[in-house]
Amino acid sequence: MAGVLNFKSTPPISMPIRRHPKTKTSSSNRVSVIRSSTEISDTASTSSTSIKEEPKSGVSAITPPPNFKPPEPKRFAVRPDKVADVITASLNLLFRFGTGVFVSGYSVSFVPKNEFPSGQYGLEVSGYIVKESSKLGPRPEKPIEIYEFEGCPFCRKVREIVAVLDLDVLFYPCPRNGPTFRPKVGQMGGKQMFPYMVDPNTGVAMYESDDIIKYLVQKYGDGSVPLSLSLGLLTTLTAGFAMIGRMGKGSIYTKAKMPAQPLEVWAYEASPFSKLVREVLVELELPHILHSCARGSPKRQELFERVGHFQAPYLEDPNTGVKMFESAEIVEYLRATYAL
Repeated sequence: MAGVLNFKSTPPISMPIRRHPKTKTSSSNRVSVIRSSTEISDTASTSSTSIKEEPKSGVSAITPPPNFKPPEPKRFAVRPDKVADVITASLNLLFRFGTGVFVSGYSVSFVPKNEFPSGQYGLEVSGYIVKESSKLGPRPEKPIEIYEFEGCPFCRKVREIVAVLDLDVLFYPCPRNGPTFRPKVGQMGGKQMFPYMVDPNTGVAMYESDDIIKYLVQKYGDGSVPLSLSLGLLTTLTAGFAMIGRMGKGSIYTKAKMPAQPLEVWAYEASPFSKLVREVLVELELPHILHSCARGSPKRQELFERVGHFQAPYLEDPNTGVKMFESAEIVEYLRATYAL
């Protein structure tokens, strides 16, 4: 319940904050606009710039594996060969006290199954439907853009507040040795340091996980930082401990094709199944729009209406037309489709 335990504190947003200059993109063979961001260097710059990825010759066509067929979703099922992965990916629930499991203002009620409206998402328990709701702040018109990588505790803190605030985020993965985003970090913000956030709705660009968290709760929440994200060094240490079981996963680049369009994923930070998929998205350096859908998120109902079922993670790949559930199969699909 840590995602709901807040204390009222609205400290001023500290530097660095940059106003991200808007740029016009020209048409090219490359659809996506690439910007870059954050970690490790102490060099600084007073300006940030947009980086457009130039079209590359000889880029392989992106197609799904031969005879590929998306699997049928299986609620609460773990494939036998993935049990150890799910267990190690679940350590975050222990070390982070469930932060990111629930959306801000989460509440729950139990409705008899025969009184629950058809066509609405709900979890059935012993003849009752668990009806979940939340209290969200203003919604950004465009997805927040965040440059980060999975194995970074500072990045994890920001991903947790994304889940609590129920935000959609365009993630630009920056694994070590990644050739596309990480090398351009300094050109955009003046130094390579993670995480780095760009808000296209306001033009604000900034480093520092705590500053990003304060900015997001003030702009898209109620202004108060959840207790589990406001404990300074303790927060960072527990965020690091949460990743012990997955040491090194989601941190180092695997050579891969670059998609023309970002993939779309319905997932949330505290889910061990979502984490396994995120690790591979980062390792393959695949830009993706994450539709955060922690417990209480209205996006659960949206996905239910969209495909007739809710389960996280769920992947839609506009580059191949593939739409699928099941984390183990999503991981295999991503590697078969994009890894070189």
